[in-house]
This record gives sequence, structure tokens and C-alpha cells, in this order.
Amino acid sequence: MKEHNFNPESLMMTYGYKPELSEGAIKCPIFQTSTFVFKTAEEGKAFFELAYGLREKSPKEELGLIYSRINNPNLEILENRLCLWDKADDCAVFESGMSAISTVLLEFLKPGDLLVYSNPVYGGTDHFIHHFLDKIGVETIGVMPNQTKEEILEMITNSGKADKLAMIYLETPANPTNDIVDIEMFSQIAKQFSTADRKTLVAVDNTYMGPLWQHPLQCGADLVLYSATKYIGGHSDLIAGAVLGSADLMLRVKTLRTFLGNMVSPHTAWLMLRSLETLKVRMDQQTKNAQIVAEYLKNHSKVENVYYLGLLEAGTEAFATYKKQCSAPGAMVSFDIVGGEKEAFTFLNNLKLMKLAVSLGSTESLAEHPKTMTHAGVDPEQCKKMNITERLVRLSIGVESAEDLVWDLEQALEKVELKKMETA
Repeated sequence: MKEHNFNPESLMMTYGYKPELSEGAIKCPIFQTSTFVFKTAEEGKAFFELAYGLREKSPKEELGLIYSRINNPNLEILENRLCLWDKADDCAVFESGMSAISTVLLEFLKPGDLLVYSNPVYGGTDHFIHHFLDKIGVETIGVMPNQTKEEILEMITNSGKADKLAMIYLETPANPTNDIVDIEMFSQIAKQFSTADRKTLVAVDNTYMGPLWQHPLQCGADLVLYSATKYIGGHSDLIAGAVLGSADLMLRVKTLRTFLGNMVSPHTAWLMLRSLETLKVRMDQQTKNAQIVAEYLKNHSKVENVYYLGLLEAGTEAFATYKKQCSAPGAMVSFDIVGGEKEAFTFLNNLKLMKLAVSLGSTESLAEHPKTMTHAGVDPEQCKKMNITERLVRLSIGVESAEDLVWDLEQALEKVELKKMETA
């Protein structure tokens, strides 16, 4: 019989774990320890030489267990399994999504560099870009989803910093509007500004699509980032982040993580190992439910616009990009309610099954108001340009019965009273 390549969802239960090393336990135990015992002083020396990059690894040599800030069995098995979904060389897991994002930006940007980033981005990312990177002398250019390649090239050239373009940072689909950008196109832009001794990197926040529905590394990105709190964790009971990419880039990410000390704990890593076992089952159900919810909202008289990848019109650039780089429309649905903040709040306050809370990607459905919640710190004028208005409501669709979700939306929308049109 010929060799068989298992799908990632089949390997999530066992990959990277050897029961014989843990008393035969079918599931990986929690290695709740700060440090590990060396067999000999020579072994300890060899482990530290690798950990500090003092020598190259010999063939088949692995970094031995030293200290849980550097490595831990739970952490290593989790990172190995996450690599399967994105077909990455290596992975680093962090104590939060923002920890992963900030570590990447700090490692690959220095004073004088230029960062190009897509709009909109998550509110925390936006704050880090506008209120921290400028303090350390990093210049930034924000681009909008509808801008052409030529327009973006012109912006970079006219900045006078084209020779300092260190990174292009994308969030696609974007939080909270589901705007999508072409990863391959930005990869081509990055190559155009790269030189023999300086490569412009492309990093993609893939949180909205999880490890299942979009694979940025296969589209030309160098690094893919996640708030692992979301679909990867999937149960609203942990905070974590992840970064994946090539071995050389991940060595730099992991080295900085070691000295910042922002790795995930063994217990959180163990919880995420549990979550990975049901990742595909959960995400499959979530996107099915979201498609039903989006169709319902599209036809409601109190809903003005629905922002969902599954509703993109054929023939548009956004639709072409979606079909090229995504395998499903995801489970995030945003919409403009007829009216403004008052009507949005009335809707949110009357939900019974969906919970009024931020975050996304978990088993339960959540609803929030981006303008006053997740994106409250974003410049008001910038919000306006990005269509993050008082009317916008964001939904994260869970695994509940789609029939029950539609019922909840219907009864909450019924409570919304529309202002009567003034007559002449």
C-alpha cells in the first residue's frame, strides 16, 4: 500500500506527541514546570549552544528542554501542530495576539524604517502603529482596500522612504468591515522594493479566517499572525497569539520572544492542544451558520448593508481576490443598521441568545459595536474613511442552531424603532 498523507484535522489528536514518554497517557499531560534536568553537564552545554545560536544544529538534532521560557513540551507540540495548517517551517505561540503582533513589528522594524499597512486593522494594532511605532522613529503609510497597485506604488515612491520599506503589514479580511486585499499583489510590491541585502517582508494577520479558510504563506506572505484567542482557542477561555513562517524568520521571532518572556504558559498551550482537535468541526459549522445569518440580514428592512465575503458580487475585484485566496467566506458578519448609535444599541441590548461582548471565533455567537468598543481608540476621521460608523454592528457567529440565531436577530431587530421620514 502506498504512503498516505493525512489531513491536518486527522493529525490534531496525535502529531508531535509520544505517549511512551508520558507513561502511555493518550493525551499530552500539562508539563507544569519551570525548568528541566540535564542528564549531564555536556548535554546542558550543547542545549544552550543551540538556544543562543552559538553553533549550527547538526542533522536531526533538536533543541533540548532547558527552561519553560525557552521551550516546553506543551508549547513545542502545539507549535508543531499549528505548522500543519499553514504548511509553515516553524511557529511561535505567545501570551496574546497583541504580544505576537508587537514582537514581530519590534523585531523587523527599526528607527528610520518604513511600514506600509492596510486599513482597517484591529483597534489594538492601530494604536500600536500610531502611538508606539512613531515614538521609536518608524514611519508608516496606511493604504485603503480599494486602492490600486499603481496608487500604492506611487504613495511609497513619493514618501521618499522607498529604500527603507521594511515591511508590509496586512489584515485581511479586515476587522470589522471584512474588506479584503490581495496578498499576492502586496507580495509583488514587496519584491519590487527589496534589494540583495534587504528583503521587504509581508506579514498577514489571518485572525478573521483562522488556520482553515485562508493560508497567506501560500499566497506569498512571509509571516502569518493570529490572535489564537479566537478560532484556534475557540472557547473564550484563554488568551494567546501565534506567528508562523520560514525557519530563518522564526528563529528571529523566537529569539526575541525568549528575551521578552512573552511565551504562552504550559496550561494555556495544553488548552489549545485540546481546541485544535475540534478546530475544523467548529469552523465548518460556524461558516455554515454565518452564511445563513448573512442571507437573512441582507433581506431585512432595518438593515442597510451587510459586509460578508459570501455576499461579494461576482465580477468585482474583491470577489476575484476572495475566490483566489479563501476557501470559505468565514464566520464574521458586519452590517449597517438603519439609523445610528441609538438603533444599534437597541438591537444589541435586546439580543437573547447572542452575547454582547468583544472577541470573536468562539463557539458562542457574539455581537458588538466597533465604533464605541473595539475601535474606540481609532481616529474618528479615519473611522469615517473606513466606514466604521455608529450604524455598524459586528457579529461573530458560533456553532448554535442557525434557526435559533435567526430567531434572535429577528426579535432584536423588531425592537428597533425607525425614525419617521419627515414630509414636506
